[in-house]
Amino acid sequence: MPISQKLLNDGERVVVSTRTHPKVLIAPVLLLVLLLALGTFVDSRTEDGAGAVVAWVVWALVAVGVLRFSVWPFLDWLTSVYAFTDRRLITRTGVITRRGHDIPLTRISDVAIELHLLDRVLGCGTLVISDASTHGSVALPDIPRVADAQRRLGDLLHEIHSRGDRRDEGL
Repeated sequence: MPISQKLLNDGERVVVSTRTHPKVLIAPVLLLVLLLALGTFVDSRTEDGAGAVVAWVVWALVAVGVLRFSVWPFLDWLTSVYAFTDRRLITRTGVITRRGHDIPLTRISDVAIELHLLDRVLGCGTLVISDASTHGSVALPDIPRVADAQRRLGDLLHEIHSRGDRRDEGL
């Protein structure tokens, strides 16, 4: 999925662009099924009259639960983007309040990955980027094909530092 071209500077190209792995949607989908099952169960057990009021209240609570625990996490997943360009790391997250973080690649000092058992099975993991700032490191959780992203980022960092070394030799 492409990152918005408005976020890129002139001549900047995207190397890796991704969002978190869809595994983060497993719990919201399970909650959606459970909430709908609860609403259907209560609706099937109530009768007309006072029972109908109970059914409407339960369905209203189910609707609120679906919005909060299923729709909202999906929208959050859909609007969160991580991108590496040939110059910087760009992160954009948030549905209503957008948060962004840019780190120039020249400030990145280390790139590590963390893979838990489920991450290895699903082919994702956490990319931990350490930079030369006071913030220390940035963790990007649930990146699909995290080892490939780490390798591509390492190649990109090597290319940038090699260019910098050649400029120093010319002085």
